[in-house]
Amino acid sequence: MFTAFKQANKVLLANPTRTVLTTLGIMIGIATVILVLAAGAGFRALIDAQVATLGTNTLFVATKIPSANKSLAASRGSEVSSSVIITTLTQRDLEDIKKLPNVVNDYGMVVGQATANYRNTQKNIIYLGVSAARFEIDKSTLKSGRFFTAAEDSGGAQVVILGSNLATKLFNADDPNGKLLHIGTLNYLVIGVYNSTSGFGAGYDDMAFIPLNTAQKKMLGINYIIRGVIQIQDLNLSDYTSNEIATTLRHNHDISDPNKDDFIVTTQAQVLDIFNTIFNGITILLIAIAAISLVVGGVGIMNIMYVVVTERTAEIGLKKALGASNQDILAEFLTESVMVTILGGAFGILFGAALSWLVAFIANQNGLAWVFTVPFYAIAVGFGVSAVIGISFGVLPAKSAAKLDPIEALRHE
Repeated sequence: MFTAFKQANKVLLANPTRTVLTTLGIMIGIATVILVLAAGAGFRALIDAQVATLGTNTLFVATKIPSANKSLAASRGSEVSSSVIITTLTQRDLEDIKKLPNVVNDYGMVVGQATANYRNTQKNIIYLGVSAARFEIDKSTLKSGRFFTAAEDSGGAQVVILGSNLATKLFNADDPNGKLLHIGTLNYLVIGVYNSTSGFGAGYDDMAFIPLNTAQKKMLGINYIIRGVIQIQDLNLSDYTSNEIATTLRHNHDISDPNKDDFIVTTQAQVLDIFNTIFNGITILLIAIAAISLVVGGVGIMNIMYVVVTERTAEIGLKKALGASNQDILAEFLTESVMVTILGGAFGILFGAALSWLVAFIANQNGLAWVFTVPFYAIAVGFGVSAVIGISFGVLPAKSAAKLDPIEALRHE
């Protein structure tokens, strides 16, 4: 085997251009696989971090169009995406949910649109009306200022906390804290500015946050909420607690048939499952594309090896005439094929890692807390696939070389 390795290494070094071109297809394919797997690991870390900002132990309750048809109800989802307004979810529901054994805290939420004015700057904004309990559950932090209190919430105080982008758009370089901002028909005192967020929480950077009671009574004229966030004590009991919440809401809303629920309870695990399902589908698609590149690279190696066998027919005849066995010739050409693919795999891993770093760099430059990582299993897959391709596509040319008749081979010019 060592002799086969020496001979293969000598041939590869003697034809550097051919070696580079042969390994190029494998390198691109392996680099794509590494990029996909590394990006997947980075994406999952990003999603986990973003879900953690909502609170590590949280469940979500949202309004839903009731229907006897489960698939129809599921497809329509929350009332915010429908022209039908569901008004049955209220703060009283959250107060009852808070009495459940595993529930620690909760808060309600409403959403609205208005025009915000500060001096000569005017913006159409989305504002969220939230309970003060949000600041005990949510892990987002303030860049400056303070959160509003439960007393300000219950009293309908006209105070506002701005997302980082919105604060910049309205106030430019000025400090917004302590200034009056006209939202809709009311003046609001700016008391805080959020730090910039990333991922699916980045949308909050362009929003304003006002007390729930203020939004309900003074802005929207409603007494219901569209979403509730529930903090639980034991995450292992999330499914049990989710069922308890559903039972409480059915009792409050006089619902006897679960198919007619006007709400939906979602656990963190379900949220992550949705993201994982979507990303796994994308990953499979990208790996399939990479596999095509790998097959093309493998076919290229096989073709080149057949050409090499033809070019070295006389050499093969001479070696066999001097006593080389069919196994020796087979080992030499198969080793050469495997070395080419392993070489392509090594450069592919390095190239894929470099591309993964570039993706992480660009993501971080755009405000995403993307973690650069190349998992060990990605490297193992890269080398494993390289070896398999080298053996699979190198066997036929190697067998062809081993079967050559030494006399006929020596006559070949």
